[in-house]
Amino acid sequence: MKIQDIVSQEAVLDDLRAETKEGVLRELSEVIAKIVPKLSADSLTGILMERESLGSTGIGDGVAIPHGKVAGIERLVAAFGRSRNGVQFHSLDGKPAYLFFLIVAPEYSAGMHLKALARISRLLKDERFRRSLVEAADADELRRIFREEDARS
Repeated sequence: MKIQDIVSQEAVLDDLRAETKEGVLRELSEVIAKIVPKLSADSLTGILMERESLGSTGIGDGVAIPHGKVAGIERLVAAFGRSRNGVQFHSLDGKPAYLFFLIVAPEYSAGMHLKALARISRLLKDERFRRSLVEAADADELRRIFREEDARS
């Protein structure tokens, strides 16, 4: 599974403005709602916050992978956002998150959902990859990093 297969060009945000967990989820939900117009940013934010109430999707090392399943969509969609200041996301290591991959999957798609989570988790375990995303100058450089990573795998 390639990053670019699930994160479209317009779904890469290089400078999230939100300062809270809910704010980050809302900002990323708005991007997804533009890609999938039948989804509302409000309802998606609610689904994601409900998922967060089960346990934070902040996995540590400055990374969070919020995710949820939604009725009425046919394919998995994702967005990437970077916060230059970091956001307290109640991560496992207690540190702020800077890199966010939001994954939204069809309601009955366990395999696809898990495959995407596994791919992104594996990538983000690589300190070099994380550092390149944090240090990227802008959204174009973030997209280039994703293209290069996809070409390697």
